[in-house]
Order: sequence, then structure tokens, then C-alpha cells
Amino acid sequence: MAATAPVCDFGWAAPDFDLLATDGRRYGLRDVMGPNGTVIAFICNHCPYVLAVIDRLVRDARDLAPHGVGFAAICSNDPVQYPVDGFDGMVAMARERAFSLPYLHDADQSVARAYGAACTPDFFGLNADGALQYRGRLDASRAKAGPTDLRRDLFEAMRQVAETGRGPEDQIPSMGCSIKWAAA
Repeated sequence: MAATAPVCDFGWAAPDFDLLATDGRRYGLRDVMGPNGTVIAFICNHCPYVLAVIDRLVRDARDLAPHGVGFAAICSNDPVQYPVDGFDGMVAMARERAFSLPYLHDADQSVARAYGAACTPDFFGLNADGALQYRGRLDASRAKAGPTDLRRDLFEAMRQVAETGRGPEDQIPSMGCSIKWAAA
């Protein structure tokens, strides 16, 4: 079922975390922050919306690094209901897609809850102080990748954040599969 992320709550302070990554290391927010901003992307391994943009996400993470923007991806889906989203699947995806960014496992879903993540993909663009400045889409792709010349919404917004500390006033929310919450 498709879900849409809420609009950007400018200035919201991103909470810290301590999560295991596919490279075997643990990361907190400070470990992934760039000097000019940070993107925290909630993704998973099976969602068609994520799969439609995963190579563009990896590209944008790489292309934002020279602008001083850090980037990390977090998988929070329940691996009991969706075994492909478990840690082993995450390791395989990171290797197959040549991730240059940390891919973190939110096993107890506490980080997704703290961030209010709604869907995969769901992007949280932070300024250098860790304050939310972008909660929009990567580009106009949906469950299928759009043309290669689409406007790079996330990249352009985060380049603006890196330069000015502020995100664009007009943002188009991300759309994707809902987070797969564990049964209570």
C-alpha cells in the first residue's frame, strides 16, 4: 500500500541513534553527519518505490559528499513479516548496489518511530545543526523509475541546504510503501 510522507517540519531536531550497519560497524547520527548537512533515508530491500530509485539514491549520496553532506540509509521494516528486509538481505543489497553510504538496521523500529518515518523511501534532509530542512522526494519517479533527466529534487534541496542552511519552501513529499511495523 502506498503512503506519502508528511510535509517538512522546518527546524525539527533529528534524534540520535546507535545502529548496526551492513559493514559491521555501529553508527550514530554524529558519525554520519556532514559538515554542511545530512540525509537520513528510510528505505528497504523489497519496496518497488525504493527499487525504482536505489541507483539514483546511491548516486546522490556520492554526488552530495563533495558539498559536505553526509548520507545514511536505515531499514526499519519488520524482518519477520518481510525476511528480505532482514540484516542478511541488507548486506546483500549494499554489496550488489555498491553502497558508499552506511546502511543501518533499525531492528526494534525505535529510530523509525522517533523520526516519524512513514514510507520507504522517506528522506530527512538536515542542516549542519541537525535541524530538518527537507522532507521531500528524491525525484518524480514512483513505483517505476522515471526518465534519467528528471529534476533531482533531493540533490538540489540538499545542495541549497549545504550552501544556506535552509531548505526550499516548496517540497513535494516522497511516496512509497508504508513502513512494515512489527505486530505488537
